[in-house]
Amino acid sequence: MKLKKFIATLLSVVMISTLLAGCSGKTDTTEKTDTGNETKTETSNEPTKADSTTDSNAEDAEKNYDETLTIDIYDAAANYQGLQSGWFQKVVKDRFNMELNIIAPQVAGDAIYQTRASTGNLGDIVILDATDFMDCVQNGLIKDITADFDKYPNLMDYKEQVDVYNKGLPGNDAGNIYGIPCQMTNTSPTSYSQDVIYSSPLLRWDLYKEIGSPDIQDLDGLLDALEAMMKAHPTNEEGDPAYPFSLWPDWDGGDGMMGIANVVQLTTWYGEKIKGSVILKPDGTFTPLTDKNATYYKMLQFLNKAYQRGLVDPDSGTQDWNAACAKMSAGQVYLMWYSWQVGFWNSQERLKNGNAFIFIPVKDQLYYADSDTYYGSGRVFGVGSQVDDAKYSRIMDFLDWYASPEGLTFQHNGIEGFNYTIGEDGRYTVMNDNALMDNLPVPEEWGGGGYQDGNNAINQWIVDAISTNPNTGEPYSTQYWSTYKEATMTQMKEEWQEKFGAAEPAEYMKNNNVLLVSPNVSVSLPSDTNDIAVIRSQCSDTLNDYSWRMIFAKDQAEFDAMWDDMAKQMDGFGFQDIVAFDKEKYQIELDAKNAAK
Repeated sequence: MKLKKFIATLLSVVMISTLLAGCSGKTDTTEKTDTGNETKTETSNEPTKADSTTDSNAEDAEKNYDETLTIDIYDAAANYQGLQSGWFQKVVKDRFNMELNIIAPQVAGDAIYQTRASTGNLGDIVILDATDFMDCVQNGLIKDITADFDKYPNLMDYKEQVDVYNKGLPGNDAGNIYGIPCQMTNTSPTSYSQDVIYSSPLLRWDLYKEIGSPDIQDLDGLLDALEAMMKAHPTNEEGDPAYPFSLWPDWDGGDGMMGIANVVQLTTWYGEKIKGSVILKPDGTFTPLTDKNATYYKMLQFLNKAYQRGLVDPDSGTQDWNAACAKMSAGQVYLMWYSWQVGFWNSQERLKNGNAFIFIPVKDQLYYADSDTYYGSGRVFGVGSQVDDAKYSRIMDFLDWYASPEGLTFQHNGIEGFNYTIGEDGRYTVMNDNALMDNLPVPEEWGGGGYQDGNNAINQWIVDAISTNPNTGEPYSTQYWSTYKEATMTQMKEEWQEKFGAAEPAEYMKNNNVLLVSPNVSVSLPSDTNDIAVIRSQCSDTLNDYSWRMIFAKDQAEFDAMWDDMAKQMDGFGFQDIVAFDKEKYQIELDAKNAAK
């Protein structure tokens, strides 16, 4: 998905396809935050964000929204392709008389990028990973929105971050505005506000207690604990088979990383972070991903050991995310590693019953975490360069609303009266917290259909849920509402706190010096040359193919033989060339992070 290369070789579609193959954006979503239990009770005559939103809505009412517009959104984050439906569509239609047509390369495949880019029109709104966005700007596919940006008060709240991003675009010394970073926050570049980090071992508390709440020393100890759980509970309550591990291959190669997604994230348990073909180590050096002393090997071996013990769902190599997700919701999975994954099981009721997932420390681990995404998470919103004036105005109105407290509340919290209530003290309280998990039916007055079916299919936000909602003084993320914390201070949580001596998992990590926080920075990184793109595609395919086969290797000897063969093949393709390229590329980012500390 490298547009510069694509433009340079536009005369050969076949060549372009080769160069761009294997690239895709994946998504993961994670809204875990931290704040105190403050309650906004003060009153003021000063205009609030809610007031400004009301004013904005009043201005909107004077605008001509008579004609229904269908807006094409080219969206690297989307898992769904087609027209937005259900309750979120009603929210957008009521305000902007717009239909949202999602174009998802994750669903349609990379060829759709090539096809649309060749016409010079990716979409009316585009959401791309930062490097691809930079290429699109340089090749004239993104509209310059500088002249109008200050008309939009909610976007202006993030002007500092927007300026930093755009001034970093190559050749944009004037700082014209093309892109709006995704998931910006109103905290700071070095803040770490989460209670639970993005990836860590998360176990069912009731099952963990049942096996004696062992102190887990290392990965072998973790497998011992999971094996004991599975022996005690080989099925869920409905009698369906349950496994500690249920994996899925359809996210492989996403987020600019090489390797299969289920291994890539686990490498952060030992303080390492994959950057393309290299791994950033805790000491600030890079090592090739194929280094047997680094964590890609270690975590792949961990999954193979799990397989050899019979702990891996046999569907893992073939099922997609949706199938794996259904098993999580059905209680057929005993280990989760994404903080947001628990949303498919944990509920207030299960937290009260003590059978929810929670972080369990593994003593030899050092956890890597990125700080709050103050400057953005790495993806960028933009407006297509071929958008006409009438459509442009409404798109900008929509994007401004999308960054407003009202828009963010819909995105992160859902529908008032269905997903939450507002008390007399102004505090928000969660209701129907199983709405997403169980796809609860939504009343017709709010659009009807299932809640999950009608959820925001854009699947990407301008402002992260960790940010403070000016209407409440608390983060948008429901798990950081004071009412939620009060409701979930259950016996399970008290038992966890007593055993591990901390209020929250992140506090435990800080207290025990096992949390490595990386500052958030905004830098533009060079895209692949044509030669590097070809090598990267060949090496990625080989790495992914071998990785899955190694998970299911019959023993250590077969595992190591496959690893050595894989490394040899990758070197034959020119893997060391992309290692050299990526070391130089990610040193730019590392230097910026070091400067921000």
